[in-house]
This record gives sequence, C-alpha cells and structure tokens, in this order.
Amino acid sequence: METKDLMMTSMLTKDECESEAERDKESEVVKAEEDGTQDENCRLMLADGLAERGPKSPASGQQVSNGFTTSGPQSSKEGAGLSAANSAGSTSGLAGGSGSAAPLGGLRTLVVQQTSLDRPRETWSKKVDFLLSVIGYAVDLGNVWRFPYICYQNGGGAFLLPYLLMALFGGVPLFYMELALGQFHRNGCISIWKHICPIFKGIGFAICIIALYIAFYYNTIMAWALYYLLSSFQSTLPWTTCSNSWNTDNCHSYMSTDQNILWSNSSTSPAEEFYTRHVLQVHLSSGLHQLGSVSWQLALCLLFIFIIVYFSIWKGVKTSGKVVWVTATFPYLVLLVLLVRGATLPGAWRGVVFYLKPDWEKLLSTTVWIDAAAQIFFSLGPGFGVLLAYASYNPFHNNCYKDALVTSSVNCLTSFLSGFVIFTVLGYMAEMRQQDVDAVAKDAGPSLLFIIYAEAIANMPAATFFAIIFFLMIIMLGLDSTFAGLEGVVTAMLDEFPTVLVKRRERFVFGLVCVCYLGALSTLTYGGAFVVKLFEEYATGPAVITVVLLEVIAVSWFYGTTRFCNDIQLMLGFYPGYFWRICWVAICPSFLLFIIISFLAFPPEVKLFDYQYPPWTTALGYSIGVSSLICVPAYMVYHLINSKGTFKQRLSKSITPEPSNDQHRGFIVTNAV
Repeated sequence: METKDLMMTSMLTKDECESEAERDKESEVVKAEEDGTQDENCRLMLADGLAERGPKSPASGQQVSNGFTTSGPQSSKEGAGLSAANSAGSTSGLAGGSGSAAPLGGLRTLVVQQTSLDRPRETWSKKVDFLLSVIGYAVDLGNVWRFPYICYQNGGGAFLLPYLLMALFGGVPLFYMELALGQFHRNGCISIWKHICPIFKGIGFAICIIALYIAFYYNTIMAWALYYLLSSFQSTLPWTTCSNSWNTDNCHSYMSTDQNILWSNSSTSPAEEFYTRHVLQVHLSSGLHQLGSVSWQLALCLLFIFIIVYFSIWKGVKTSGKVVWVTATFPYLVLLVLLVRGATLPGAWRGVVFYLKPDWEKLLSTTVWIDAAAQIFFSLGPGFGVLLAYASYNPFHNNCYKDALVTSSVNCLTSFLSGFVIFTVLGYMAEMRQQDVDAVAKDAGPSLLFIIYAEAIANMPAATFFAIIFFLMIIMLGLDSTFAGLEGVVTAMLDEFPTVLVKRRERFVFGLVCVCYLGALSTLTYGGAFVVKLFEEYATGPAVITVVLLEVIAVSWFYGTTRFCNDIQLMLGFYPGYFWRICWVAICPSFLLFIIISFLAFPPEVKLFDYQYPPWTTALGYSIGVSSLICVPAYMVYHLINSKGTFKQRLSKSITPEPSNDQHRGFIVTNAV
C-alpha cells in the first residue's frame, strides 16, 4: 500500500535543562486509530525526548526552513520502530538531523504518520485480461449483424472507404482519449470529472442512465439467442419445416432439395415464421400501444442470462477478466468455422462480389457517410463509461496508446471478417431463391441472424451442430458487452460513493441486475421487439453521441489539450503527435456534430416487419433519450448554486479541475515544521 507521510516536528525550549535521568527516560507513544469502516488508519505518535540540533546537511535528508532536515519516506516498519529509536536518545531517524552542536534544550516531538484512507484500487490480474475484456466489449453483436447489413444497404464495398476514414479520424482518437483519461485519473465516469471539469459531472450520471436503458433491451436479444440454442438440440431444427402449429399457409420450405417451389413476395420461410410467430409472437400484438403479455419462456431465458452476468461481475474485474478468456475468444473460432463452411456453399461467390465490389456513386450520398460514422462510433463504443472503467484498473504506466491501436484494429478486422461470413450465406440464399443478393434480406438488425442465417444453417450438413455453435457465439458476443456496460456503472458508483458501496459491491451488483431485469420485462412481451427497436433508434443512440460530444469538448477545450497531452507524457513517456491533438480539438467534435445534425435533419424512418411506428412513438423515443441528457444541465445548475462566492468565482471554480490523487503515481509528500 502506497502511503503519504506527513512528519511535523515542533521544538519547545524549557526554562531549565532536563536532568540526566529525564534524558534517559523512555519515550511514551500514544497511538490513536481512526474509528470507522476504513481499512487504512492514521497513527499519531507523541514522543518525549531529546534531540540534537545539527547543521543543515543536505546529505542527511531534505532541508526545511527551521534548520532541521527530513528523511526520505518511512516504511511502516520504520514507524513501528520509532519508540526504540527514541529510547536510544536519538531522533536522527525521524528528523534526519546529525552533527555535534550542543543541545538547546528538551524537545517535544510530534510525529504524524498518515496512510491514505482510499482503498487500494483493484487491478487486472494480467494485461491480457484487460485486452480481451476491451476486445470483447468492442466486438459485439453489432459487428455480426449491424456492419454486414449497413454494408449490404450501402452498396457493399463502397461502404468500406467511408468506414475506414471515419475510424481513422473519429473512432480511434476517441477510443484512445477515453483509455488515457481512465488510466491517468483512475476513476469511473462520474468522479473523474472533478479532475477534468467539475461542472460537466452530469455527463457521468447521463452515461449511467444510458447504460441502464441499453441493459433493458440488449440482453433481450441474448434471450432470443438462448431460446434458439435450446431449440437446436433436436435432430430436425424446428425452423426447417412448415408443419408446426405456428406456421401459416404462406409458409414455404426452401430447402436445397425443394427444386419445384418458386419464391413470391407473399411467401414466408419457416425460419421467418419461427422467429416472428413462435419466438417473438409479434402477431399477438398490434403495436406499441398494445404490447400484450410477457412470454414466460423468454422471461426464463433472460433470467438465466442475468444470472450468468451477475456471477461474472459481482467480484470485479478479477473475475470478469477470467470469464472473457472464453466469451471473447470462442466467437472467433466459430466465425472461422462458419467462414470456411460458407465459402463452400453454392452461390457464395455472388455474395462476396456484392460485398467487395464498390458502387462509387453511393459515396455521393450523405446516408453512406452518416451510416459509416455511426457504425464505427457504436462499434468502438466510446461514451458508455466502459473504457474509462476498464482503463482505471490498469497500472499507471501501461501503454494505453498501443492498446487503443491494437483493440480498435481487431474490432475493425472482425467487422470485415463478419462481412465475409454473412455475405457468403446471402449469396447462397440468393442462389437458392434465384434472386439478386440485395433482395434477399427484407429486415435489418437481428432478423439477419435469426431468419436469414438460421435458414442457411438449416441447409447445411450437420445443421444441429452449426446451429448450436452459432447461437452460442451470439450469446457470448452479447455477454462481453453486458459485462462491460454494467461494470462501467458499478465502477462509476463505487468511485463516487466509496464509503457506502465499496464494501457492499456484491449487494449493489445484485440490485443493479434486478433493476435491469425488471426494466427489460417490457421487451419480453408479445410486442417486445417493437420496444427493442424504439430503444435502439431513439433512446440510446442520439443520447450517447451527444454525451461524447460534450465529453470531447470538456477535455479538449476546458481541461485543455496541452494539459491532457502532458498527462499522457507523464504516463507513457512521450507526447502525442499533431495528428491526435488536431483530432481531439477539431476533427472529433466535427465528426460527432456531423452525426447529430444528420440524425436531426434526416430522422430514421422506423419500421419493423409490417409495423410502421406512429408519430407519437417518435416523441416517446426522444423523451426517453432526453431523460438521460437532462442530467448534464441539471448538474451544472446544482453545482453553481452550491458553490460559494460571486457568480464569477463560482464559474471559475466550476471549470477548474481538482488535482488528481497522486497516490497511484507513488509521490510522497514529506514536510517538517
């Protein structure tokens, strides 16, 4: 445990010299321990004895104004041996004084040794635990369904150019900035703002609320995948036939053996009906105004998901850092297996050509650039408090610059690999249906996985095996992101309220998981898929982008790029180059502002299956998003009202960062009076 030692020596000259017997008398040491729940304590040692005032010798210690010198930092053992040193009649170990000057009289020496009241911060067991956790967080379900679909919608290969440009000038600099901030200040997304710009502390509370909203719907997708996984333990997959109780007359089985069936616009596949009519049961809901009952099957699946989440994060990063060894690596194994299998399917080349052949005219459309910016932003995930939390558990001198480049590169390459995995299957489906590739998928998002890919798996030899590993991969991709999102909230709250929550982490995590489960019940209803879409489009996306815009403005313009770069130099030993500084000051804010303005100027037309969202749902979605953003101006007003002084003094104090706790950097302050 690092400590800060404060040594104060005061000399009281007595009217008469002490006798020889009084000089030999043993020192009395009174130890007063602070009463409380903290593990650390302050020790007050009062010693009576004699000391010799010596010459001001810099060799014996640090010189102070009263002529005494101070020694270097004392260890706890040295403090414990203080009485023995005093009984020997020498205080050179305390004040560092030496020499032969005649004693000036009796000394009453007050030595205060104060250890930090902060708990030692938890750290990662291994560096690879951190890397796998960050990669597992960044590589999520969006890499598998969102990136291929956006590529698919924007002309395939034409999308890759704006995607890489947005990653280089927007996503990676933001990713690097958050890792550096978290590692330097070693705080979660709430308490870190007192060291950056106190008036922006509301950003941290907004991030926590957004994280809760995401937990309300994101884990439901894993519950769907778990339902599919449990349904896969059959010799014949239930979404391969049209003879089930949930099927309609429009259901047509398009297995590779069915050569005499033609696909029409009114046709539905058994995979589509299994997803919409059996798993989601959306046909029992008329829309958001009538969601229907909760599906008890999905409720049990989600409960199981949250049980896994709880026991993975309840003890902190030392437990979640071990779980990600499986959840972050297994998806890559499955992706490689599926890529090899997909490449051998007939018609796979059609999907690959569509994926890689660019349509340059698409680059003239602003939609392509908006989608590229949004995709890289949500893929790397700055602004969710996760990178701040994870980096805060790193050693102070860890090379977070290298970590940022490695993890962001792995994320982008994974998206690119997932595109091949998905597009080979899309080409195969187009070949089977005798359609163009761009006409295969009718719905975006999860439908691409739960309908198109599920149907393709059903056509493969050993379909049961491939279905099991595929949906297991989906669950693990989602679990990593859930671990990260909730850990961001937990770290933020524990750092902000340490005396209340630090020793009650397990109970707090349990309460948080319960809140998330209860909040997700609306997504488990028959119309729950409509709620998931509403949360995804309105409640979280625009709010997160706005929060990150405020964050980068606060860091670059208020805290100052120069100060931030000096912090990085203190940690890493080198000063960030012009590219990073220009990105933080100008390009990243412009990048985020571009996304926000585009979203407001061209609001998405929200539609799911055959349900067109009515206008009042747009107002509802924006209201949910604003409910988190309101924390930012609300805290600004609160902070200004509770500060002391004139308005100018309050404003000045509100934008002045407090000095960081130097405990983690090993600085020791030693003074003598």
